[in-house]
This record gives sequence, C-alpha cells and structure tokens, in this order.
Amino acid sequence: MKGEFIIEEKDNNLRLDNVFNNFQPSFSRSHIKNLIESGNILLQNKLVKAGEKVKTGQVVSYDYEDLKPLQAKAEKIDFEIVYEDKDLLVINKPQGLVVHPCSSTKSGTLVNGLLERVKDLSGINGVLRPGIVHRLDKNTSGLMVVAKNDKAHISLAQQIKNKTCKRNYIALCEGIFKNDEGQIKTYLERSKSDRKKYAVSDKGKLAITNYKVIKRFANKTLVMFSLQTGRTHQIRVHCKSIGHPIVGDDVYGKADKNLKGQLLHSYKLQFIHPSTNENMSFEIDLPSYFKNYIKKLKSPIN
Repeated sequence: MKGEFIIEEKDNNLRLDNVFNNFQPSFSRSHIKNLIESGNILLQNKLVKAGEKVKTGQVVSYDYEDLKPLQAKAEKIDFEIVYEDKDLLVINKPQGLVVHPCSSTKSGTLVNGLLERVKDLSGINGVLRPGIVHRLDKNTSGLMVVAKNDKAHISLAQQIKNKTCKRNYIALCEGIFKNDEGQIKTYLERSKSDRKKYAVSDKGKLAITNYKVIKRFANKTLVMFSLQTGRTHQIRVHCKSIGHPIVGDDVYGKADKNLKGQLLHSYKLQFIHPSTNENMSFEIDLPSYFKNYIKKLKSPIN
C-alpha cells in the first residue's frame, strides 16, 4: 500500500504514531512504530521517530505491504524447557530458531513450539508473541524466560526495564582483547545504509555492555558479557565497534563455513519470581558446536 495524507488542524502537535493509528486503526502501535523506524512511514519525506510531533499541513507518506492476518499455530519444535511452574518457564533456545512469527517467518518459531507444549501463555504481546517477554536473535542460543500469565509478564517486563533482571552471555570474538574487563557505552540506532542492521551513533538509544575476558587464544578471545541495557543486536554491534566482531556473525563480522551463525550464548539468567519474590538463577552450558569450535583453537595465551 502506498500513498500520503496531509496533517489536519485537529491533529496538530500529536505524535506521528498516534496520527497514523487514527489513519489505520487496525494496525497495532508496535507495528506502526516498526513501520516508522523502518522508513516505511515518512514525515515530510524524512525519517523521524515514532514520537515526532506533527504540524498542520505536513505530509505523511507511506509505502508498505498490506498487513496480512497472521495467527501462530501450534507446531512441534525442538527446544529444552529448563524450568516451569504455573507462572513462567525458562527455556534453552537453540541456534537457528526464530523467537516469534513475523511477515517473513510465519511458522517454525519458538512461539509455535510453545503453543504446542504449553497450555497457557500471557496475551500481552498479542497472538503472534504470546508469553514473549524478551527475545534472542535467531542465531543466538541460550536462556529465555517466558510468561504464562499477564501478571508474570508485567512483573518480568518491569524487571528488565529496571535492570533487575540480569542476563549474561558468552561469546567467542575475533582478535585479542587488550583489557581483562571493561565497559562499552554508546548510542545505537538503525543503520542508514541497511535498515535491518544497527550501528553506533552519536544519537539514538543508550546502550551499555560490560565485558570480562574468560580466555585468550592465538587470534580469538572468549568473553563474558553482561547487559545494562537491552537494545537489538547490542552485543554484536558493540563487539564490531571495538574491532572484535563475534565469530560467525555474518551481519556484523564475517561468516564461518564451519558455523551456522555467531558464537553467542545466553548462559545465565537471574530474576525475581513474580509470585513468590524468590531470587531465581539459571545457568546453561555452552552448546556442543560452540565447545567443539573452541577445542580446535590454538593454545590459549597466558
């Protein structure tokens, strides 16, 4: 669908996403935000933020495919349930598994597998993302928490927002890290050259990643990362920004013929249980392909 409309006096000083929601009420707010961030909705032919205030007489142009109704269906999908109770479950997502359906991936996702194995899931994120509180990239493996009811979902989402939900990752990076530990602090925004990618910028959203070296090899470094913010592709972009892209990352580094994706694993997850207030902590070992790759590396450097 392609077209444009002019901002009327009644909509003066409203947010762009709110104005477009009035124009296309069948679209969810998150879908409109994604369209704006992807450059499918422009104001005065310019890329702006969803919260940009519009002015009378300005032109809003749009160009996107018609939204086709999607309904996630239950499917048998291979993933491990590490823990489960009446409020939530913790799962070990394998590399290569997309978290939820979208326009390009309509089936074969984690959500399809959850619907087949779990009776109840929270409905806050709609029919395509039931239970999904946070995500991992398709080729990132490891621990995720899934909400089985709305109360649990709200609590877990708030913990992530308040940074009381702790997520730790292990990655194998190209090159040798000079410092044993440190912090990467930048702003991230969508790449101007490729809207599917993110890049370090002097504006955008603040992203903070802490790191600690686990082991140095002849030309690679095994590193533990902890997130203070949870931006899309954050660790992968930050690693690229300091000259140490993650091994196997074909988007921010280079592909490895021996791997199906980047060697990035969510190995530890900590949060407070929404009902019991108990401190919950989970750890999961590196997948076999990750460990086997490390075994073949040259002797570690002391």
